[in-house]
Amino acid sequence: MLFAVAVLTSTLTFAQPAKVEVKQSGENWQLLVDGSPYYIKGAGGQTNLDKLVEIGGNTIRTWSTDNAKEVLDEAQSKGIKVMMGLWAQHERHGFDYDDPVKVKAQLDGFRAVVNELKDHPALLIWAVGNEVDLFYTNTNVWYAIEDIAKMIHEVDPNHPTCTVTAGLDPAEVKLVNERAPSVDIYGVNTYGDIGYVKNGIREAGWKGPYMITEWGPNGHWEVAKTKWNAPVEQSSTEKANSYESRYTDYIASDKSKCLGSFVFLWGQKQETTSTWYGLFSEAGESSEALDRLEKIWTGKDPSNHCPSIGTTLVNGLNKNESIYLEAEEKYDATVTANDADGDNLIYKWLIIPESTDIKAGGDAESAPLPVSGVFVKRKDNEATFRAPKEPGSYRLFIFIYDKHNHYAYENVPFFVTPRDASKGPSRPISFKRMEM
Repeated sequence: MLFAVAVLTSTLTFAQPAKVEVKQSGENWQLLVDGSPYYIKGAGGQTNLDKLVEIGGNTIRTWSTDNAKEVLDEAQSKGIKVMMGLWAQHERHGFDYDDPVKVKAQLDGFRAVVNELKDHPALLIWAVGNEVDLFYTNTNVWYAIEDIAKMIHEVDPNHPTCTVTAGLDPAEVKLVNERAPSVDIYGVNTYGDIGYVKNGIREAGWKGPYMITEWGPNGHWEVAKTKWNAPVEQSSTEKANSYESRYTDYIASDKSKCLGSFVFLWGQKQETTSTWYGLFSEAGESSEALDRLEKIWTGKDPSNHCPSIGTTLVNGLNKNESIYLEAEEKYDATVTANDADGDNLIYKWLIIPESTDIKAGGDAESAPLPVSGVFVKRKDNEATFRAPKEPGSYRLFIFIYDKHNHYAYENVPFFVTPRDASKGPSRPISFKRMEM
């Protein structure tokens, strides 16, 4: 996501800053806060903090200093800490790292921010840049990252520095080693390839500690595609299984070098779809992955579980079968679901066009609107609909709620072909308007 350096206006009196250190003992690395070990059980985002605390989380990550004091104050009130992001500008957004005036202005802006925030007791780590390597050609950016990290060490002796790359590339590790020695911790944003990081970062030559600074489901660039090139998204239950195995196998298993992680996304956003990365719905309902994180982080089961979702079928086919439907013809859909607590479930069916506003690196995307007037029946786990009139790529979404602020979901991509002209004009659709 693209952020700018925020103007910080409030004036507050802080308690003493925490003394945060990165310590090495033989082959092992550890993060210390005021002398005590601190393992990051973190989330990328700054909403739903009560839920984070409830399931055992202790840290949030921001990507910029937007509303920084408010974020730090709220974190302090919840007893958690913040890795504060300094959004170093990206070449892909037009920033020129060969322009000394712009580079100095960015550095000076960050110096002011660091001076203003450095003594806040909720501050844990400075994250200098996020994915500045994404689609870049000018590796001079790493000299700028070094200047910022070095400045932080001069201004703020209490908090270590981190920089974050898009995945793990040995070429970037080498550049950070050579050009940004003031970076204390290497941050990796990684999804389907998270299993590579544990050994890969050692093989690439990084001697210090690292963090997994974004992790979650398979990325939209890493999954199977339909015949018309639509990415196939995991269901909320499939994602929950991924979160559990990836945390256990690839994060918690490397306590000697990995200082912790930040699960992504602690919130909701449109990115390829409205559900791909968010752990919450737009209204704030939590998904099954949070149940798994609670069990991992606290050792306890949640008091009430999220629904689990099984298989959604459209015209008898699942999401992996490249489903073609004829415009305005009628089709059936079904879904299987389960709730471990026996809660009554509420089902919501929608048909939404495939997004055409696809960006990269988390840049803001607009969300397509649902198609109206296509459902003939929507009753619990069954629905009947007429394929949209306009040919093209769509998704059938099913959302399942349990009345305890939890939900499950899946979507099935399908492609609408033109109506067979030999069938004559389509008949008007007659249906009762339904809320769900």
